Amino acid sequence: MSKVRVAVIGCGSISKYRHIPEYAANENVELVAFVDVVAERSQAYADQYGALAFTDYKEMLAQVKPDAVSVNLPNVLHAPVSIDAANAGAHVLVEKPMAATEEEGFAMIEAAKKNGVFLMVGHNQRLMPPHVKAKEILDSGKLGKVLTFRTSFGHPGPEGWSVDGRNSWFFEKEDAIMGAMGDLGVHKSDLIRYLLSDEVSEVGAFIGTLHKDGTQVDDNATCLIRMKSGAIGSLVASWTYYKGEDNSTVLWCENGVMKIGTHPDDQVIVELRDGTIEKYKVGAISTNDKQESSGVIDAFITSITTNTPPSISGEEGLKSLKVILAAFESQATGRIISLN
Repeated sequence: MSKVRVAVIGCGSISKYRHIPEYAANENVELVAFVDVVAERSQAYADQYGALAFTDYKEMLAQVKPDAVSVNLPNVLHAPVSIDAANAGAHVLVEKPMAATEEEGFAMIEAAKKNGVFLMVGHNQRLMPPHVKAKEILDSGKLGKVLTFRTSFGHPGPEGWSVDGRNSWFFEKEDAIMGAMGDLGVHKSDLIRYLLSDEVSEVGAFIGTLHKDGTQVDDNATCLIRMKSGAIGSLVASWTYYKGEDNSTVLWCENGVMKIGTHPDDQVIVELRDGTIEKYKVGAISTNDKQESSGVIDAFITSITTNTPPSISGEEGLKSLKVILAAFESQATGRIISLN
């Protein structure tokens, strides 16, 4: 079988630490092109992998005609670049949030359908070993119904992660559209939907810029979430966890409690009402400081090579995005927002 010819559009940190090394490690992939507005970045990767370098993605699509692309750009560009790539016949893996608006998300999904290509969103939380194990336990029924929950994702901010530091697009409203909620909050809306096999019905939120001077994007958010099942909980996203990253979830259920990512060694802990405690060492959740394989690249390539639609589809990405957009609406209006 011929290899999947992949182009990476955007050569920032998510490409550096996740997409590029994971593509390179996949035996079914040939990295054929790199695109970045900073020519030196795309050229460096092109030299390393024997590929072509571009500063214009449209020129790359026309000249290279890749089988698949990763879209790792500022949030405002996710939709237009993904649509152009789909129209060029390429399968698309787009980083989260998949789009800036619901309308853009729909347009991306339609472009993929029209052109017979796959659209996948990089919601890697679903693929992290502790979350896979937690899902397995929840689906077994031993904990019964989830009643309440809290899910949190915070770190000190993109300045410590982005290749551009404090000058990163993450802090520019016109490029990022949204801050911590687009960076971290949408991961958690996707995760809670996945873990509970449920949809969000109502959202209330406090979202603001509390400490990152010189930016108009949000650096903190606390949301109240009601699921269609009736379960209620909180979702927190923060760029001001200066003492270190937190990526944890706790689920209080009929028969006990499940703790995910709350202990450095036991990634999943189940405490049952009968006093039984189960601890699972299943592998860490990737952090900015300690990178683990995301699983996203392998899942994307497997979808292409087996002609199987990705489980983290554009439709799934849009459902998770709509939760975040509803939270912003709640902040703006002071109301609880109902989702269809």
